Amino acid sequence: MLLLASTLGVMAGATIVPVLALIQNDLGVSGTAAGFIITTHGLTIALTSTLVGRVIDRFGVRLPLAAGLVLYGLGGGAGILTEGFPALIASRVALGLGAAVVFTGTTTAMLSLYQGPRRDRVMGWRTTATTVGGITWPLLAGALGGLSWHAAFTVYLIGVPLGVAVLFAIPKTRTPVQDRKNTGGIFKLLRSRPVLLGYAGLMIATGVMMYVPAVNLPKRLEEIGITSTILVSVYAVVGSGISASAVGLFYARIRARWSHAALLRVAVVGWSAGLAIYGTLEQPVLLLLAPIVIGIGHGLAMPSLTVLIGDNAPPELRGRATSLQGTAMFTGQFISPIIAGPLIAATSFTTGFLAAAGLGVVIVIVIILLKAKITTPDGESPDVEVLQAVPRRAA
Repeated sequence: MLLLASTLGVMAGATIVPVLALIQNDLGVSGTAAGFIITTHGLTIALTSTLVGRVIDRFGVRLPLAAGLVLYGLGGGAGILTEGFPALIASRVALGLGAAVVFTGTTTAMLSLYQGPRRDRVMGWRTTATTVGGITWPLLAGALGGLSWHAAFTVYLIGVPLGVAVLFAIPKTRTPVQDRKNTGGIFKLLRSRPVLLGYAGLMIATGVMMYVPAVNLPKRLEEIGITSTILVSVYAVVGSGISASAVGLFYARIRARWSHAALLRVAVVGWSAGLAIYGTLEQPVLLLLAPIVIGIGHGLAMPSLTVLIGDNAPPELRGRATSLQGTAMFTGQFISPIIAGPLIAATSFTTGFLAAAGLGVVIVIVIILLKAKITTPDGESPDVEVLQAVPRRAA
């Protein structure tokens, strides 16, 4: 159940991409305005995640996650009935708030449920689930969009039954009173665990890097003569999704042999190589290397960063710590077009992709220099949350 719920984060924006042009034409809005339909939920996640983390630390995972899933379903599903642009944007804000709860809630629950090799295995499965969801949900929405663009929004309604299921699958728990007295806010957490700020910075940089191809790859492919929508989907989504899913299935075995620092180095090198390939190669077959190595990077980096962030915070502050991941990731995605757009407009797509690849090189150097600090704390007391008693099927 938690794995299925984890797919809803990536589904939030990707679901309506197949019908975005239909919405734009029907509502008579500009391309910039249509873009807000995709980005509004991400900005909402970035702005509200830390508050969501505080609520989860205060009341436990069960009720906030259930409410967030229902809000996600109703906010996203409101597009079925929405006729005007302002109302649609309002529904996307509600969707974003629900998605913030789902993202932080599922992450916190998984970090609390599992330890050691089991945690690595589940985090790998989560990467596989989210990447498969990132392919499956848009395909389903695109099929429904053949009826009308309103019909595509019915996909979001899956959040409602999942919210109800959470009430039965996860026990009612909350942080013990003696722990809550000493929690403090997000800034106190960052002062006591400054390494979390470093991980957040890495997530922001990752969002900036990886939204360069997300926004600009279709035009880059058009520039070299690749215009088929099927091929564009292979280069942009499907190729990286398949390789990330494969890595996720074997992540626990890989993690048993490699440190988190080593995995992050390999991941960022993969991202940089993929971006460089996108920006310089024009031969279609060789160009397929780009989504493959980028997907491998995703499959290695996302579970590693999640575990590092979760383990570098005490259990009573884990919700706030994991909320940093959502805030940082979506902040990076939001500012990426603001940074890369003017650069590409003034130069070329090749320059923009190579600049993003150069950012990856800088990140690798930083990881090498900080290798000793990229680890989970030794000797940290084991989790005592009641969530550990949840049956394995809850994942």
